[in-house]
Formats: sequence, C-alpha cells, structure tokens
Amino acid sequence: MCPRIDNLKLEDFDYFLPKELIAQKPTPKREESRLLVLDRETGEIEHRRFRDIVRYMTKGDCLVLNETKVIAARVFGTRQDTGKKTELLLVKKLSDKSWTALLKPSKGIRAGAKILVGDGAVIVEVTGRGERGEFEVTSTSDGAIEEIVASHGHVPLPPYIKRPDTEEDRLRYQTVYARKEGSIAAPTAGLHFTQELLDEIRERGVRIAKLILHVGPGTFRPVKTERIEDHVFDEEYFEIEPEAASVINRSISEGGKIVAVGTTVVRALETVAAISSGEKAHRGIEPGSGRTGLFIHTPFEFKLVSSIITNFHLPKSTLLMLVSAFAGRERILDCYKKAVEMKYRFYSYGDAMLIL
Repeated sequence: MCPRIDNLKLEDFDYFLPKELIAQKPTPKREESRLLVLDRETGEIEHRRFRDIVRYMTKGDCLVLNETKVIAARVFGTRQDTGKKTELLLVKKLSDKSWTALLKPSKGIRAGAKILVGDGAVIVEVTGRGERGEFEVTSTSDGAIEEIVASHGHVPLPPYIKRPDTEEDRLRYQTVYARKEGSIAAPTAGLHFTQELLDEIRERGVRIAKLILHVGPGTFRPVKTERIEDHVFDEEYFEIEPEAASVINRSISEGGKIVAVGTTVVRALETVAAISSGEKAHRGIEPGSGRTGLFIHTPFEFKLVSSIITNFHLPKSTLLMLVSAFAGRERILDCYKKAVEMKYRFYSYGDAMLIL
C-alpha cells in the first residue's frame, strides 16, 4: 500500500479533467456503467462493467447501502421586491413551515425578503441567516413546505450538469433502494445498482445492510484552506438501526469484508467505529444515530471498511481526499489519470470505481 503522508495541501488533490468527460446524463442502463477496479495493496488495475461487481464479493461479505432518498429540493421563484429570479435549495427541515436553504443569488437578501413561487400564490419569507451562508426560510402560505416541494420542486442536479432536470432524473438520480427522504444530492455510488444485481449479490451469500446518511451541502462545500486539516466539515444526519448493525457484525465476526457503497456509507460506519476504541471497534458496531462532521483525510485509520465502491470525484474535493486516505493519494491520482486517458465518464452520472 502507498505510504500515507501528513501535511498535504489543497493543491496536492488537483488533477486535469476535460469538460467533455463530465457525464451530463446517466447511462441507458444502470449496471452498464464502466468500472475501474483498483487493488490498493498491489496497485493492479482492471477495467470492467459495473455488472461485474459481483465477482469481487464472496460469501460472508457485507455490502452496506445508504437508503437516503433525494428530495426535489430545488425551487425557483421571484423576489417580490426586485423581481429577480431566485433559486432556493432546501437543505434541512426545521418545522413544517420552515427550512434552512441556500439562495442563489444571495447578495442583498435580508430577513423579511419575500420570494414568490409558482404563480405567486405561494410566498416564502426569509426569516434569518446562518454563519455558513445558509438562510432560514418560512412559508407564509397555507400548507407545509413539503407541499411546495411536491408542486414546484425540481431534482437538485449538481451545477456541473449543464441542463435542466427532466422526468428521467426523478428516477435515475435516485437509487433503486432509496427509502427515507432527506438528501439534497444522491449517494451516487449506489446509482449503478439494479434490484436484479442486488438479488444476484445476495444469492452469492453476501449480506446486505442498509443505513441512512442524508447528504447535505457539507459534502460538496469547497475546501478553501491551504492545509486540508483546517477545513471544517458540515455535520450530516446518520442513522444505523439495530438490524443493520447486527448484519454488519455477523460479517465482521466471520471474517467477511465490509464493502461500503459510497463515501457517505464510509463516513457513517467510521463515525460509529470511532465511538469505540482499540480492538472493540474491529469486533463490531453499536446501532446509533446523530450528526457527523467526520472529515476523512490522510492520515486516517479505517476501522471497519474493507472496500469502497465509489464514483470519480471533483478535484480538490473532500470526497477525493477520503478515497485518497483509503488507497493512497498518488495511487488514486494515477487511477484518475488512466481513467481520463480511457475516457471514463466522471462525477454523479459517471462511471464507478471499486477500491479493494
């Protein structure tokens, strides 16, 4: 395995990516995405299709999924005072009537500003502002904000997808096992799975456990500090139920691998593992819920996760730093260079990577 180096700087996680490799649409079939397989011990690389993922799991392993469901959190409106078009990205529910939200553009918006949604019958008022640039918004119309989302919400595609959302996105920017609403972005590693593929994995004797981590803006907030360890990660809600903990613990006790589907699963599992100390963390986890601001970067001791299924991440992002901590920065950047050369598709709707 590559040696881990302290005191890495932001520029150490940069790489060149041609814009044409940023996937704008999903593949016609989820499981037909390409799959780059990296053995982090030997550095060996294989090029597969995602449907081949079953070859790398054996009886007794545990595949861990994030059941979070993306809400149609993007709402478009018009400022009542200026007539300017305004975009709201709803982030966190405070009550039936109030949420925290990111507003775009946000310059000049103060408490009391009103945003007209739809035909103007729905009014959202800005009632406060937080320290991290988020606003508190409250519906002054009848009904909960969820009703505004149901009627006027759009799929919150990331900004590097340069097109409006479509009906197809309501299906494809969601995992097939999504259950509990709460994310403003998809846990994209899971987008490649079909129910048939999951059934095939089960038939091989692989256990499947499901947890929740609701993806918030912290996952994508850019790192602006030169020293990466100075970056503060926004907290996100996670939940690991007793049944999931039991399934995971059975695999650990039998020597099976814990295969995390996505960086969100990694952060949830390693957060729970961090509560324990020493060998106890390697023997199993306790169920639990709460908020985690765990920022995984080099150096980091992974206590639970054996393998990671993930997509290709943005330069200088916290997600790239996480997979680099797992497999080694130079090894990851070398994989990314090869992926660019072979024209893999990058980011949310892009191809996948399996790190063994």
